[in-house]
Amino acid sequence: MNKLGPDVEQMLSLQLSEEQEANFLRYAEEILEWNKRSNLTSIRSLEGVRSRHFLDSLSCWIAMRAGGDKVIDVGSGAGLPGLALKIIHNPMQLTLLESAGKKTKFIQHSVQVLGLDGVRVEQARVEDFGQLPGEREKYDWAIARAVAPLPVLAEYLLPLVRVGGYMLAQKSRKAKEEARAAKNAVRMLGGGGIDVREVQVPGLDAERYLVVIKKILPTPAKYPRRVGVASKNSL
Repeated sequence: MNKLGPDVEQMLSLQLSEEQEANFLRYAEEILEWNKRSNLTSIRSLEGVRSRHFLDSLSCWIAMRAGGDKVIDVGSGAGLPGLALKIIHNPMQLTLLESAGKKTKFIQHSVQVLGLDGVRVEQARVEDFGQLPGEREKYDWAIARAVAPLPVLAEYLLPLVRVGGYMLAQKSRKAKEEARAAKNAVRMLGGGGIDVREVQVPGLDAERYLVVIKKILPTPAKYPRRVGVASKNSL
């Protein structure tokens, strides 16, 4: 796998250390090895992991560098975007939430292999997790990529965000259309304006967007609704 450093510097104006480069390579190798038996991702090459997973995940830092280190990554899958962001910003206090047992085990393994501290891995459905008093409205950032349409994702993420914090969704070419469809849901859940930012990810020709929503009011206690309701009947 080619080094990430030049592309990270171009995209984020950050220089990676040798240790960070080594961690990304180790992480990529673990993804591909586990992928042989657990089907973590459709990406099957080091260069694919480099661009489609790592650089795409790191584009979140364009928005998140504004501040706030208590982060939850919802529907984390193979640990992304959360672990990629943790590698470049160690002060982050990161919770990785994943409902699938095999993926949760991989994330736990990766955290151990990479020697990362300040990382918590939880296996749960976000609808249940968002109703826990110790988790609800506790995070500076709730982030997700490729989890659900934006009206549904808002119901998953905004209940976890403190007032004054943000939700961030990574989206592709339908980002603006989804943002328009999500306005009512965002308002009902305590969110403010919807900021859709196009980002250029080195090595990716596809359109990529960060959808950032600030939490301005507490989320009503009934949200998120029970498992499966938001996906079947979005706000």
